[in-house]
Amino acid sequence: MSKMLRFVGVDSPLKFYAVVPDAQWVERMVRAGADTVQLRTKTISGDALLQEIMRCVKACEGSRTKLFINDYWQEAIAAGAHGVHLGQEDMDDADLQEIADAGLRLGLSTHSVAELDRALSVNPSYVASGAVFPTTTKVMKSEPQGLEKLREYVRQAGNTPVVAIGGIDLNNAREVLSTGVASLAVVRAVTEAADPEAAVKAFQALWD
Repeated sequence: MSKMLRFVGVDSPLKFYAVVPDAQWVERMVRAGADTVQLRTKTISGDALLQEIMRCVKACEGSRTKLFINDYWQEAIAAGAHGVHLGQEDMDDADLQEIADAGLRLGLSTHSVAELDRALSVNPSYVASGAVFPTTTKVMKSEPQGLEKLREYVRQAGNTPVVAIGGIDLNNAREVLSTGVASLAVVRAVTEAADPEAAVKAFQALWD
């Protein structure tokens, strides 16, 4: 893997980062004023997927919300998304140079010191570290990392923003932020909230 890769940095802090399953949720997060939103869909493909991503891009146009597309980097480039988020295994298959050349930001998932080291070697726009706490949104191959390890990852990442993810809610969010992470990524704390818009505002108030 080339050491010369360098991705565009994030032009404003990622802060509150909502991970949602479809364009309707992306639109809802944009209206709520979320700083960052990721489309993570596993249910559509082909032209329907491209249309869904294009709808998300359109929703974010003219707003302050940054849009990252999980996994589908080719469609993200075609649709003109702000960035792409990839897992460790995706680093083997994705054309990182093409993503960089297209001017998209790149976020990479990490779950250990070794994975973080590998991610940092390609100069991504940010790294995501987790799961901080136990989570039910996906099957985790690693144990929850906890706050002490998260602090170590923040130190290891240096100037690269760290997004904390996994089991984060309003009860533990302040503790997570105290580790020095740049951003809190949540799934259920928004999608299962009684009032998702109020949840966005409550999370964002943690940075005030």
